[in-house]
Amino acid sequence: MGQYDERVDAVIAKSADFAKPILIHIRDVVHRASPLITETIKWGMPFFDYKGPVCMMAPFKQHLGFGFWKASRLKDPKGYLKGTDDEAAAGSFGRIEKLSDLPPDDVLIEFVHQVMALNESGVKEIKKPSAPKAELPMPDDFDKRLRGNLAAMDNYEKFSPSKKREYLEWFADAKSEATRESRMQQALEWIAEGKSRNWKYQK
Repeated sequence: MGQYDERVDAVIAKSADFAKPILIHIRDVVHRASPLITETIKWGMPFFDYKGPVCMMAPFKQHLGFGFWKASRLKDPKGYLKGTDDEAAAGSFGRIEKLSDLPPDDVLIEFVHQVMALNESGVKEIKKPSAPKAELPMPDDFDKRLRGNLAAMDNYEKFSPSKKREYLEWFADAKSEATRESRMQQALEWIAEGKSRNWKYQK
């Protein structure tokens, strides 16, 4: 892991055109904040580290996310931060579609310095216990598809409850029947190969 990582170059290169200049700008600002910052890739996304995660950026098709680790501990007198949990770090500033959606450079640099100091001190984010999620029912039409594909059925039965839920939530979140149908077909293929819903982002 070095100050610059070629894998981050690759992520930027294959990102949507609107995202490239924003990602390049974020990268430049973070490194201007400190030469001690190093780059890496985690879960398929560029991370900036200093004795632990500092911040990360996540490009999508129509927007990108950028956020800070330990966001709940950062001093933010002007209220730029919109997210507080580490898991939601990609949404610290909401949907970013243009450079002006980002806070000023000096604000970002100050956030970088704050997280670096927290990491230096060994402070860890306090995890709030989450309420147990209600069990999602298996859609009848997907259950029928599974039973018609022995490999998928066998793999699905071996999945942990959380892996099963990821697929069921994906179906439930579909905005249209066509999208739901497409997701079920894709899921059947992935499950038959033993893949989880988010396999692309896992090492």
